[in-house]
Amino acid sequence: MRAISLKESLQIIEGAFARSAELKLKPLTIVVLDAGGHVKAAQKQDGCSLMRYDIAKGKAYAALAMGRSSKLVLQKSREKPIFMDVLRKMSDEQLFLEGGGQLILDDSGEVVGAVGITGDVNEMDDECALAGIRAAGFQADPNQYTAD
Repeated sequence: MRAISLKESLQIIEGAFARSAELKLKPLTIVVLDAGGHVKAAQKQDGCSLMRYDIAKGKAYAALAMGRSSKLVLQKSREKPIFMDVLRKMSDEQLFLEGGGQLILDDSGEVVGAVGITGDVNEMDDECALAGIRAAGFQADPNQYTAD
């Protein structure tokens, strides 16, 4: 398994912040996790509220835990609430079920990590996550909006 580097993680964050500036979004918090769910890098823009780090980390963790974008994990929780309740408990409540968490894939399609972003509406958080992933030379999950 290929490990995501600190430099690559920071490139994802920088790319996401650049897209946020273009879109004039609210202050963002971004957390990049490696494929094992460990924090590789995190940054919080001035003006972010207290819980934003935990929310961003939870979005990334949800994407890794289920192998799909956090938006699809939210969809799964609506379809199978008992299953997702058990999963949340098994993860010690680390999952945050909202859009803004995306898998990070290398050129061969292997998951090397996940990024979670919070601060604006979920769609814009996702937009910035995707921009950051691409800016660092990675790919996003092509099935991020469908569970297929």
